[in-house]
Amino acid sequence: MSYTTEFLVNLREIVRMHEKLLKEICRDYQMTLTEAAVISFLHNNPGKDTAADIVELRRLQKSNVSIAVEALYQRNMLDRCQDREDRRKIHLALTKQAAPVVEAVDRLQEKFWEDIFRGFSAEEIEIFHSLNRKIKENIQSAMDS
Repeated sequence: MSYTTEFLVNLREIVRMHEKLLKEICRDYQMTLTEAAVISFLHNNPGKDTAADIVELRRLQKSNVSIAVEALYQRNMLDRCQDREDRRKIHLALTKQAAPVVEAVDRLQEKFWEDIFRGFSAEEIEIFHSLNRKIKENIQSAMDS
């Protein structure tokens, strides 16, 4: 298998593994995968709190995010607040009702990282994160040019 194929397969498998774990939350809390992804995103990305942020960074369909945000709002798991400077921008915030799901997300992420980095030293994990940041920078540079 070529390096390119191996790399792309690994990326897809990482996403599948993460979604598999999120589906456990969906089952336990009767929610869709997108709803769980929205809660996870908002919890783990302070300062990135709009539907547009979720669409851009998680690469989810805008319509699916809109439906998920509305469903979470109806379940009182999300609050919406209009931006003071740009009335078109709506900030999202998790409520106390989302706390059990947030706790499940934290457990999920802990398991996710434990499974991925099983057998890695702390130094190897730090090297991975450093290389991952460099890869991201290189991708952004290549996409911009």
